Amino acid sequence: MAGKDFKSVVFVDKFTDGVLDPNEEMEYFVQDGGYIVANTAPGCWGPMLTPKLKGGHEVTKPVYVEGAEVGDSVAIYIKDLQVTSIATSSGKDVVIEGRYEGDPFVAKRCPSCGTERPETKIEGTGPDAIRCAVCGADVAAFKFENGYTVVFDHEKGVGITVSEEIARMIGEDPRYYMQTPANSVQNPVVVLAPHDLVGTVARMRPFLGQLGSTPSIPFPDSHNAGDFGQLLIGAPHEYGMTKEQLDEHRTDGHMDVNMTRKGAVVIVPVKVKGAGIYLGDMHAMQGNGEIAGHTTDVAGIATLQVKVLKGVAVEGPIILPNEDDLPPVAKPFTDEEMDAAYVLAEEWGQNQIEESYPVCFVGTGATINEATENGLTRAAKFLGISYAEVLNRATITGAIGIGRLPGVATLTFLVPMELLDKKGILGLVQEKYGA
Repeated sequence: MAGKDFKSVVFVDKFTDGVLDPNEEMEYFVQDGGYIVANTAPGCWGPMLTPKLKGGHEVTKPVYVEGAEVGDSVAIYIKDLQVTSIATSSGKDVVIEGRYEGDPFVAKRCPSCGTERPETKIEGTGPDAIRCAVCGADVAAFKFENGYTVVFDHEKGVGITVSEEIARMIGEDPRYYMQTPANSVQNPVVVLAPHDLVGTVARMRPFLGQLGSTPSIPFPDSHNAGDFGQLLIGAPHEYGMTKEQLDEHRTDGHMDVNMTRKGAVVIVPVKVKGAGIYLGDMHAMQGNGEIAGHTTDVAGIATLQVKVLKGVAVEGPIILPNEDDLPPVAKPFTDEEMDAAYVLAEEWGQNQIEESYPVCFVGTGATINEATENGLTRAAKFLGISYAEVLNRATITGAIGIGRLPGVATLTFLVPMELLDKKGILGLVQEKYGA
């Protein structure tokens, strides 16, 4: 791209205002094969408590990838993830009526003076600490139904939830304990000092809840998926859209799939020139499903490598997970297992044996059933095989997983080498799992 300074390593230190907008000129440019390094801001709770942000997250500004054209895809190698937050808070939310217009993530307003997306100030700690800068009223659109504050031992990889006294001490210096990046504008969630769980121990297993490419129309960042995106259908604010627009333009970067951790590869669609790779919403730990709706949002350092896959068109994310994260029946076969298969084939006079590799297709929708259907359909279309064949292969060599409730599903199964070669990703898959 003439006049643009494509770098081998790009350091991203700016964040969106909560909206992924393809009409905004990108500020960061990375070479094909280059690296993106970012100090990511916590997702979910902090932005949810910050009315001026127009989405439920605060993700990095998109990065233009050299040579990425609409109809290509970009392979994102997650090289490293490091949690930098000392503590965070999270829990099951309750939405406060009268403090938003149609969508509490996107269109917040002060219940007292009526100011839309007001600036805020923090006064003390606790559930009412976030105040409208115009009139001083309690303005947060979300509270905790059941919440907790957790501190981390990064070296040992564990966290423990703490008492009210400790939670309030942390809440008195929120940006320090959450290590929010310099350009982050969110109100750190620890100011609420929730403490319903005390002494609970949890294992750290960091991953990126947001990792993807820019949609082809403006999207509130947290709504770039088929489940959260339902809030945009017919919405009264400026980002309202039809179901057809949601399905056509989203890129499903908001996955919350805990397989998107160090070592994994994520293939994402290119729907705008340059792809616009963005990231954020790092989580310290989360089981399948993000069952409470939220988990431990943290600041962190992420290092990614990007490679353009020319002419490889995908409708949604494809993940090459770490072997530890694969369903047992979808793990690559060992040499001993393949030797046994060849012996068995010879005994029966079967002269055809497939060589296969695991691939995970991500689907999203209003419900888990719809998300599963979306993932199955995407797999069939991408691989050029029938829907029924996908069902059979997924049944005996794979599994359906829940990325996030209510509507992110993963479909992982063993795909024959010939199909992967035909689609132009065999080398990438073999690089991940071994030839």
